[in-house]
Amino acid sequence: MNFETILGSVDFLEYLRGKKATFLLSASVTKTCEIPNISQAGIPGKLFLTPTLDAEFLCLKEVRSLEDIAQTPKGVPTPALITRAVHELKPFSNIEILDLGLDVKPKIDYFKTHSFDIEPSLRIDDGAKIDAMAVFQAGVFFASNYEISDDYIILAESVPSGTTSANASAKALGYSCDSYFSSSFKNNPSDIKNKTIEGALKRIKPDDDVFTKLSNVSDNMLIFNAGFILGSTSKDLKVILAGGTQMATVLLLVNSILESMQGEINSSNIALCTTKWISEDENSNIKALLEQLSFPINAYASDFDFTESAHPALKLYDQGEAKEGVGCGAALCYAAINSIDKTELTKKIESFLG
Repeated sequence: MNFETILGSVDFLEYLRGKKATFLLSASVTKTCEIPNISQAGIPGKLFLTPTLDAEFLCLKEVRSLEDIAQTPKGVPTPALITRAVHELKPFSNIEILDLGLDVKPKIDYFKTHSFDIEPSLRIDDGAKIDAMAVFQAGVFFASNYEISDDYIILAESVPSGTTSANASAKALGYSCDSYFSSSFKNNPSDIKNKTIEGALKRIKPDDDVFTKLSNVSDNMLIFNAGFILGSTSKDLKVILAGGTQMATVLLLVNSILESMQGEINSSNIALCTTKWISEDENSNIKALLEQLSFPINAYASDFDFTESAHPALKLYDQGEAKEGVGCGAALCYAAINSIDKTELTKKIESFLG
């Protein structure tokens, strides 16, 4: 197993080889997921459960808020399986959950769940109704006061329909992003997404500031993690944003907030890690999103795939039916720099499916 460098240099990730990581999962619900057929990140009609189930499986190797793991209508299992498999072969020092607006709280003991009294955000085409400044400040405060004994943080996400709110956020902030965003579907339901995004952008006024725009069209995970990134720089924390185009949007939010405040950031301790399925996706362009940042960023993609698996559900990943989530791209890069064997990892993932 290895990784490729999308942007920046190989130095950052190589420096972390063999070092210890804390894994933080930002779990959140945007009611945008209730729009029919907008996402397949879970069970139709129960997408609000996806981040809850992901948190449970990541921590416990079982789900407790439903009978079985979340999978798409086509049978693609959650990428939480990949992240959990990596954890079993080379454990993260710590796993913690950030509750950024969940409908159902994970049924987890012992594992730390941080609550910020944040409610799930509403549909972006009806107005997300987020207090973006408050959520952002919560992220800044949390990172500024967060203590770890490990070498770096892997900051992941689970937000069904999150690519739609991310796309809307990027557009609202003026970035070029047509056809740049990935989807949980092989065939991106662009008509549904575009209609939703257009409805959201109608709420934006020309003189709205950054936080007013985000309050209307964004989601809690994006805003909180933008605050977390800025807060982390005050403590010299090394942070890997674990995800694809949603985590790229977190950096775009950071970029716009800094520009609005005429601020700067030392981004040398920040990187983004994603999957091969994102970096090679013909229907999105994460590199083009990251190249619009005013600051340099290191970005990497794992080369892991399921060529060594015969399991039909896992083969769907290689066919484009799922691409990222629950930090699996960063977990796979972590596996690469900790000498986890591809065959061993594949067998571990398969073992979860029976």
